[in-house]
Amino acid sequence: MSETVFTSAIIGTGRISFSLGFDKKREQPASHTMALIGNRRIKLIAGCDRDEKKLESWRVFNEKINSHFLRFLDFETPLGSEPFAPLVFGSSEELYRAVHPDIVTVAVNEDSHMAECLAAIKAKPRLVILEKPVALNSFEAGKIMYASKENNVPVMVNHERRFSADYIAAKNFIPKIGDIQSVRGELFSGLRVYGKEFEADGSYSLLHDGTHLVDLIQFLLGIKLKSPRVSGVYKDEKGVVRNFTARYKTENIPEIQIQMSGRSKFFSFGIDILGTLGRICVGNGYAKFYLREESKLYTGFYSLTRQKVRLPKKTGYFSNMIQNAVDFLDGTAPLISPLEDAVHDLKVLEDIKTFLF
Repeated sequence: MSETVFTSAIIGTGRISFSLGFDKKREQPASHTMALIGNRRIKLIAGCDRDEKKLESWRVFNEKINSHFLRFLDFETPLGSEPFAPLVFGSSEELYRAVHPDIVTVAVNEDSHMAECLAAIKAKPRLVILEKPVALNSFEAGKIMYASKENNVPVMVNHERRFSADYIAAKNFIPKIGDIQSVRGELFSGLRVYGKEFEADGSYSLLHDGTHLVDLIQFLLGIKLKSPRVSGVYKDEKGVVRNFTARYKTENIPEIQIQMSGRSKFFSFGIDILGTLGRICVGNGYAKFYLREESKLYTGFYSLTRQKVRLPKKTGYFSNMIQNAVDFLDGTAPLISPLEDAVHDLKVLEDIKTFLF
C-alpha cells in the first residue's frame, strides 16, 4: 500500500466546502474540508475565499485540528502528521503563488466555476476536484474541458451519488432485474425549476439538482440521454417554470422519464427502475430492491418480493469520492466521475431547456 501523502487546497470555504460538515442530521463527512482531512493520505495545506468571515471561520477550525480531534470525529489520523494549520488567502491567485498542491478542490458558486477551474488547471496540480455542476452552461464547460486536455490536468466532478453505497448497490443489482422496461426519475422541491433570468447565477433547480438526476440515470444505466420529448410544462404568474416532464427512449429501454417540480412543500429525489424480473427504488433516504418470486397470494403467479441487500450504515458518498481521487493519483483506479460525463449532463439539461422558454 502506498504511503504517499498528497497535498490539497480548497478554493471557496462556504457551504459545500465547509459548513455542511457541522450539519448534525447529515451523514458525515458532508463537506470537502471534512472529507479531505478525514483521509489519511491527504494533507490540507491551504484554502482561500474572498469572504473574510467565512475564511476566518475555516482558519480557526483548522487551527484546532489535532490527532485527538480527528479520532473524535471518527476520522483516521493523517499519515505522519502533526497539528497543522493550513495557510489562508483572500484569492486563488495569491494561493497559487505561494503553494503548489497535488489536489485543488474548486467549491465556489456556480457563476465562478469556469474562472476558478481554469485558474486551478493553469496552476498545474495533479488533479482538480470540481463541485457540480461543471459550469453555468456547456459553452463554459467546453472551455474547462479544452484547458484540462491542453494542460494534461484531469478534472473530477463531485456528482456525489456516484460514490454512494446505496446507488452503487443499485447499479450492481441492475443485471438481476432483467430487461429494463421503464425508468422514472423525480426531483421535487420548492425551488424554481427554470427561468431565463436566473441563468446568470445558476439559481434554479434544473441546473442545481437536476444535474444530479440526469447524471445518476446515465451512470446507473450506462447510457447517454438524447432527444427529449417534453410535456407538462407549468409556469407561475411570473413566467417561471415550476413543472415539466421529459421523456426519452433508447434502443433497449422504451421509456425513461424525468419529472421535476418546483411547487412542492418538500424535497424528494429518487429513481425507479422496472425490469422484467425485478425492480429498484432508490433515492434520498431509501433503497429497495425487488425480484420475482412465486406468489404467496395467487397460485401459478409470480410477484415482486423485496430482497435483503446488505448496505453499510454509512453510504460514504463524500469520503468515497476523496478516496477515488487518492486511488486515481496512485494509478490504481480511473476517475468514477470524469469531466466528460459531467459536460454531457449539461448538454442534456440544455436540450430540456429549449422546451421551457
